[in-house]
Amino acid sequence: MVIALYLGYLAACTVVTIAVGAALGRSGRVVLTALFGDERQADAVSRLLVVTLYLLNFGYVALTLGASGHVTTTGAALGVLSVKFGEELLVLGSLHLASLVVFARLRRRQRPAAGQSDSPPWAAPRPRTGSGARAS
Repeated sequence: MVIALYLGYLAACTVVTIAVGAALGRSGRVVLTALFGDERQADAVSRLLVVTLYLLNFGYVALTLGASGHVTTTGAALGVLSVKFGEELLVLGSLHLASLVVFARLRRRQRPAAGQSDSPPWAAPRPRTGSGARAS
């Protein structure tokens, strides 16, 4: 039963980590290109960030692989698995949030030139309505 618990935990964490890494790599490329202004540099940083995510996350999975207590029933095994998987999701979310904070700070340090808006280049322009005109 414990071996099945370990295998289930490893399989679930591997699938989620790779899916999250791929999604963040694709989506983050746009932000990084806007931040650095160079696609090659943005691609390189994106790959580095994805590898960092994998290393940190799989390191956490390896450290928490051991079962907590003695698992004798299927219910106890599912309970342990759900707690471990929940912790895994919290770690992934925390890593993502930390990277967003870092990029927001980097973006804030870049002062817009005269005549440029404060909104990031990937943000869509806001529609303007005339004075007294009502949007329907």
